[in-house]
Amino acid sequence: MIAYDLQCANGHSFEGWFEDGKAYEAQEKKGLISCPVCHDTSVYRIPSTFAIKSSPEVKDVIEDPADLKRVSEKVVDFVEKNFDDVGCDFAKEALKMHYGVTEARNIKGFSTKEEEKTLKKEGIPFFKIPIPAAPDTDA
Repeated sequence: MIAYDLQCANGHSFEGWFEDGKAYEAQEKKGLISCPVCHDTSVYRIPSTFAIKSSPEVKDVIEDPADLKRVSEKVVDFVEKNFDDVGCDFAKEALKMHYGVTEARNIKGFSTKEEEKTLKKEGIPFFKIPIPAAPDTDA
């Protein structure tokens, strides 16, 4: 058995248990996995909050919240510098690249739940990265 951390398109996080990775993929592809809160079937895996220690020599473990914040800022900075912002045309651009209408490139943007279902149905891999809100400057 394998446990995956999952999230629906509405942002509800939950855990799912599967026989193996292929069982998860088969159920996800058929829309059999649904959010226990809102019953949305647009569900995807998110990074797990735990890891299995494989050796006693674990290095580069981030424990300080300030370090986590710096890593998060680096990820956001990387995306900002290396991805084309296509805004609400994310699904349309991803489909064009998938079918060879336009050249493949890194893109970022927004999509609706229905667009995400279409992308999954067409076999187009994508993932969501939560972008932290800008700090409140009224303080």
